This record gives sequence, C-alpha cells and structure tokens, in this order.
Amino acid sequence: MALRLEHRVEGEWDLRGSLAPLIHGRQDPTGASDDGFWRTSRTPEGPGTIRFEQDADRLLAEAWGPGADWLLSRAPDLAGANDRLEGFDPALHPKIRDLARRFPGLRIPRGWPVTELLVPIVLFQLVTWYEGVRAWSGACRRWGEPAPGPRELLLPPDPALLAETPYYAWIPLGALRKQAEAIQRVCRRRRRMEEAAEMSTEDASRRLQAIRGIGPWTAHSAMVRGMGHADAVVTGDIHLPHTVGWVLEREERGSDERMLELLEPWRGHRGRVVRLIMQSGWKHPRRGPKLAPRDLPRG
Repeated sequence: MALRLEHRVEGEWDLRGSLAPLIHGRQDPTGASDDGFWRTSRTPEGPGTIRFEQDADRLLAEAWGPGADWLLSRAPDLAGANDRLEGFDPALHPKIRDLARRFPGLRIPRGWPVTELLVPIVLFQLVTWYEGVRAWSGACRRWGEPAPGPRELLLPPDPALLAETPYYAWIPLGALRKQAEAIQRVCRRRRRMEEAAEMSTEDASRRLQAIRGIGPWTAHSAMVRGMGHADAVVTGDIHLPHTVGWVLEREERGSDERMLELLEPWRGHRGRVVRLIMQSGWKHPRRGPKLAPRDLPRG
C-alpha cells in the first residue's frame, strides 16, 4: 500500500525540469518521467520507490516499500520544492535574466543518497553519453533488483555489493577499469560519502574528492544534481566552458578559468546559472568531429 504526502510549494516550481538530471537517459531503469516523476532508492531504512506529481502549487508524493517513510519525510527537499533563490540576481546579465523568466521554476533538489548520485556519474567519466547510459543501465539490470511499487523499475545496485565487485566484472558492460575501481572505492567508503550531505559546498567538495578517481567534475555534478548545492560548478568538462562563454559573451572557445570568471557575479548561485544555461539547450559552435562510442567487448 502506498503512503502519501501533499505539500504546498511557495513560488514558481517546475518538477520535471528540476529532477530531470536524476534520470540518466531513457534506458535508466531506476527512474521514469510520465505524468509524474518516478525514482527508486536504497534508503537507510530499506528499498523504496517514490512518485512525485505537480498540481499547480502543490507537490503530491506517493511512496512504496520499507523506505517509503524516509522518502516521504524528505519529499519536498528531494523534489527541489524547498530550494530558495535568496541572493540570486538574474538581472546581472540579459541572457540569464531571459532564462530565469523562461524557466522560473527550475530548482536544485537535495537529500538524495550521495553514493547513489555518484555511482552513475562516475560511469559518464571519460566516455560518450551513449557509453555512460549503456554502462549504467547494464549495471542496474545485472546487479539491481525489482523495486517496490506498481511500476516496473529496478533499484540501483547495492553499494555493499559494488564495494566487492572486481573491475573486470564491469568490462562487459562497457565500463572502464578506472571507473569500476573508483566506484569500488566510493562504495567502500559510503558512510564517509553520506556525511557530505550535511556539509557546506566547500567541505562537501573536499570530502567527495578525497576518494581517488573522484574529481571536481564528478563531485560537483552530484552536488548540483541532488545535494542542493546551487553554487557547485562542474569543471573539467569538454564542452561546458565553451557553452558558458558562448552564451554569456559569444566567445567560441573557453576554459574552466574563464568560465569561473564569467560566473563570479553569481557566486552562491553559479551552479544554478549553469543549470539554466544547460536547460536552454544552447550550445557553442563545434568545429571538430564527434567522439565515437566504443564497441562492447566480444566473447
């Protein structure tokens, strides 16, 4: 039987736009977006599935499984409904002002289990989007389990299992050895990772990056997707500095240093500005050939 919650949300709020980064492609078996938003999780109280729905200014949530109470008690945070924009001034740049008007309800969710955020993001390191989607969906189908609730979804793989999974078991899924070993280290230190959920942006960044194989790209991706850190900027990305430079100053080529310089006026909300830019779909002009995905190993 489902447990239910209703919560009134203050201000503009866009459920799907806020939670979209938590689903890793259409093949992701741990989540889905239809007339609502579904997500499975291995909570501290056990496995659970939660479904969010937006009804005007109300958040409606249903949850199933042993983790249902845990999920519902955090539902407004998990859905981004409690995110606040104090100190954010989109009028500092006409493009950001226009994007804030276009996407007024974009919020930063917080409270999702940190290890569950990190593992799929690690699988997108150093590879194409297609390869990351393939490796994550394959891992869930190999090591996940049916999730509670009425929809056919899978739980993410148990971190305790992944902590003991050797790198070579990941190779048939298309994952790299570096990725597999980083996931193993994250899962072996998952208690330390979960402590980052209550830390400041600077301290959380340091804690996550204390794990070998977790750099600012991975750490800050997790922090801005599901840990509530509106100031976390993803650095080390191939395209993002060029996109930010193009949108803000029509500069075709950028760098992490230049991107941070351009975002400095919004310190405290720099990650929010990047989310708005990415939500717009704007991209910088690309000159070179696209990176082709690798074939899966045979045999």
